[in-house]
Amino acid sequence: MTNRPDPYDTRTLLTWLAAQQRRVLGILDGLDEEDLLRPVLPSGWSCAGMVRHLTVGTTFWFAEVMAGRPVDHRDDPDDDFTVPDEMPASAVLRRYREQVRETAGLVSGLPPHTPPAWWPEGMFGDWRLDDLAEVLLHVLVETACHAGHLDAARELIDGRTWDYARGRLSEPEPLGSPDGSYGTPRRAQAI
Repeated sequence: MTNRPDPYDTRTLLTWLAAQQRRVLGILDGLDEEDLLRPVLPSGWSCAGMVRHLTVGTTFWFAEVMAGRPVDHRDDPDDDFTVPDEMPASAVLRRYREQVRETAGLVSGLPPHTPPAWWPEGMFGDWRLDDLAEVLLHVLVETACHAGHLDAARELIDGRTWDYARGRLSEPEPLGSPDGSYGTPRRAQAI
């Protein structure tokens, strides 16, 4: 029998979340300001916008909901995927790193069954998260999902994707076009 931690233990969930947060930053490693701020999908979000959304969400769930600390949102646009014109992408990434550390510290000592200190009544209709374990799972799933979005965006930018086995970005492979450019999916070539 293996000695495994309880999957709903706060420390275990924070460890899994931290791995996904490192993945988010690793996927974006080496992109310049222009690539971080350039939308590559029709929906219009940029990589920096996605990181800003993750920052706002992490702060909301851990600082506001779990710790009961009001956060001043006056400087935030209504759309948290939007990066204000005066904000460089490097500042968005720096803020994410800071919030990841700070907000994890707010909940790291709490048992997984700790109820929220505050709940935004009416914001989500009848849907509710009842304790820290549920909040951690929600943030973990959101972060992993959005890391996948970022991975796809990175591949569209320069052909690189996250290599799970190595825990780093892969080297780009030409996808078969004569000039070695990216954008023609390998499966599409065979059809």
